[in-house]
Amino acid sequence: MIRGVRGATTIPEDLASHILSETEKLVLAMAKENNIRPEDVASVVVSTTTDIAATFPAKAVRSIPEWTYVPVMCTHEMDVPGAITKCIRILMHVNTEKSQRDIHHVYLNEAMKLRPDLITSIT
Repeated sequence: MIRGVRGATTIPEDLASHILSETEKLVLAMAKENNIRPEDVASVVVSTTTDIAATFPAKAVRSIPEWTYVPVMCTHEMDVPGAITKCIRILMHVNTEKSQRDIHHVYLNEAMKLRPDLITSIT
């Protein structure tokens, strides 16, 4: 069965170093919280708000050891007035036996405001 695992984070400014480090931190936290191995990941969709353009966040995912062959695609979020800014969102499609209720979605930095009802404390 394939389940979606959500995650989001924010960066302080549109710099490649921030995009890459925060994206990697988010992916690794999502994997850790859900016991995800790269070979269990069918694909990853990464979206950013339109104020992020310094580099592709997918580069961070592919640079994680053992994640090189995981299919990753980037896109932009809708530009909705008043929405959170400098935000990177991830939707990871994972082969798992877990129920939707048992999936731990991960929100870091200012992105914790997006879904306070789903916040998982990172161990």
